[in-house]
Amino acid sequence: MPVIVDHRAHSNTSNSESATTCRRRWIMRIQPRQEILDIWRATVRSCWEKGEWHWGGRSGSNSINDAEQLLTLLLPASKIPALSLDDPDRADDEVIEALNSLGGAIEIPRRLVTVMIDYFRRYTAEDGTPVFGGGGYLTPVEGGPELTEEQRSQDIVDSFAVSVTLTLATIGFVKVYRSATQRRELLAQLDELETMASIRLTAAMVGLLRSFSTFVFTSTDEYGRRLCDMVNQDELPRRELVAALREQLRDTMASLRSVVIGSGRVTEDLDNSDMLFECGWSWGIIAGAEEVPTSESIGRQREGSAENAPYLYFTVIAMDAIEDLNSERTRLLGLLNEEQQRLSRALQLRWELTRTYWATVATFGNRRRWPIEDIPWRTTDGDRTDYYTLQATSLAVKGLLAVGRGGDEELGRIAAVLVELAQRARVTRRATPGESALLVHTPGKRVTLNDDTSKPIMTWVVNEFSTVLLQRAITVAGLLSNARRRSELLELADEVWDHLLLRRIPDGRHRGLWDHAGGAFPGLAPRPEAPSWYLTARVVQALVNAGQLLWDRPFPRAARLSGYAQDLIDEAEYLFDRELMRGTFAGEAMQRSMRSIRASLRQAQLLVDERPGTAAALANTLLLLLNDVTTGQQKASEGI
Repeated sequence: MPVIVDHRAHSNTSNSESATTCRRRWIMRIQPRQEILDIWRATVRSCWEKGEWHWGGRSGSNSINDAEQLLTLLLPASKIPALSLDDPDRADDEVIEALNSLGGAIEIPRRLVTVMIDYFRRYTAEDGTPVFGGGGYLTPVEGGPELTEEQRSQDIVDSFAVSVTLTLATIGFVKVYRSATQRRELLAQLDELETMASIRLTAAMVGLLRSFSTFVFTSTDEYGRRLCDMVNQDELPRRELVAALREQLRDTMASLRSVVIGSGRVTEDLDNSDMLFECGWSWGIIAGAEEVPTSESIGRQREGSAENAPYLYFTVIAMDAIEDLNSERTRLLGLLNEEQQRLSRALQLRWELTRTYWATVATFGNRRRWPIEDIPWRTTDGDRTDYYTLQATSLAVKGLLAVGRGGDEELGRIAAVLVELAQRARVTRRATPGESALLVHTPGKRVTLNDDTSKPIMTWVVNEFSTVLLQRAITVAGLLSNARRRSELLELADEVWDHLLLRRIPDGRHRGLWDHAGGAFPGLAPRPEAPSWYLTARVVQALVNAGQLLWDRPFPRAARLSGYAQDLIDEAEYLFDRELMRGTFAGEAMQRSMRSIRASLRQAQLLVDERPGTAAALANTLLLLLNDVTTGQQKASEGI
């Protein structure tokens, strides 16, 4: 299914560039390295003043906001080698220049250590228990009273998830930086920092285990009817639909019995042919969730108050954090201790169950369309929004890849959904003032957080639509092997980035940070007085994804070009072997030439899969060289 990208009328791209967008492109206009460096300059300008780091932003200072503020610096440094900050001897000159307000190559990591220590101390209670409250990110229900301090301090999944990412980045930073210094005072600080980060990491993992939910219902109650209506794209009889859905989820239902620690344990009879379920993460610790046995000193495990039902937003946030726990970097640097590895395995089981469930539901059936293609996504509690469709694309892609269905045809369908979402949200379409589609950008989607009786107690506002869209477009583009589809999706990513550029704060101390939605949609929102670290951190995450796409993932293989390159290499190898048989490479000078040609042939053969164009160019050079050798031999034999 081809992806057709329609351009925004308010895009800041030139007409000449727009006229050429139908051509294939292999690279993004986004320059991740340069954009990240610019954000670093803006971050330091905003936060560092008179030798002190200033916490807080538009939502005040809390465990989530301040972690996002730190991750604006630490996330790129931990995931993109060219931007690392943990070894002064390897620091890039442009990196040092971008952060020069903090000092030189020696001072920058030292001051970051001080800032990180300050964060972990701020969010550790007097009894040593890590604090995971949402603070100013939590808002009252519409028409309800202001939240109490106790309500704002309740543990929330978003804080657990961002803490996993932050602590892994911190521990990795410490492990590398420790080998680059011998100062006793600094080594003592690093030991303290690593200890606090490790405790918080364990506590966050325990919190995620206690926030996992399995919600079981019958196919005939209101939740079951909504689920069936959403997935029944082929208009099957309800009984047949339920049987087919249960059959596809059979292994998942059996594996749910393995959930024995934390929350999410199934007590209902899922063997009943009329039962359906959902699994994922609630907004916080489930009411009545058991404590998780652990040998780590993480302090008190607080009582939960969240309803035992998964929330799509918090499920995706938790899933992404668990992926960080199981990343290659985490394994190579040995960031998890033995107890954390045990907890990680328990979380990985929940990750796999959730991925399988949501991917099955999102792509159920195949004759007409997938449920995820029926925009907007509808949840079992009756809510519906394009934002939920966007979130479901993440889980659908993870699931497709896991079961070997992540080919270009399936991923192309997800890409088409992303294109349509961009149009519906007026990211790639002209916006009309006052239309409801703009509400997804500001104030955003208001997610109601319920207690264990399903009574609304507070809300959580989500306005990350554009940044999530950018992340998804880059991620799916990196998975596509079809060059045309990949090019079209990268074009979408560039258009979303153009949109986000319009939303940067234009002037003042916080210029270059986000979010000024009125910059993209005039009159939608006033110019902000403080940055949104919530959105800025997500912009950085998208840029990191773009950087990893360029750094880690191979160029999409083009079958014809690869075949052409292989044919050239085969001919070069044949001619080279023939000259060896003729004894052409006698003498010291010719022996050196022989070794050089052989090495180049090996290099071309290694490149043919990932960089066929480069391999072809190298083979062409060798063919010309071998032709010169053959011609020289012929002239010598003829006495010319």
